[in-house]
Amino acid sequence: MMNRTRKTAVVSIDKSEPPAKTDYRPTVLIVDDESVIADTLTEILSRSGYNAVAAYDGAGALETALLKPPEMLITDVVLPGMNGIELAIQIKRIFPDCKTLLFSGQASTTDLLASANQAGHHFTLLSKPVHPKDLLAWVSQSLKPVSV
Repeated sequence: MMNRTRKTAVVSIDKSEPPAKTDYRPTVLIVDDESVIADTLTEILSRSGYNAVAAYDGAGALETALLKPPEMLITDVVLPGMNGIELAIQIKRIFPDCKTLLFSGQASTTDLLASANQAGHHFTLLSKPVHPKDLLAWVSQSLKPVSV
């Protein structure tokens, strides 16, 4: 007769170390077809403690949002394909708690914004150029304070 012994792995759990601390960094999705603007705003927000992500058109922004849901959307109104107001409406449908800030350098966007307001969509619109201090103030008022 053969003596069979059962081998089992021993796993020890060290409970003396606290769980890894994770800092909450709200995700801000920045959309502008001028990549230098989107990338610059992303850099400014990242250095200020936010998890900022850039996209360069509406379709790319939607794709990005589905992969990493944003707490805030900052988008230019004039974009190729889907405009920023249409994008904001779509993002709000998918992520109702997402804050939204629109910006534009074109006066014609006020008509688009008025149409959105009549349809029950209310967004804040800032005129380009947006000073980084003004942008950061608006973001910090809209989102929880970030510890860096």
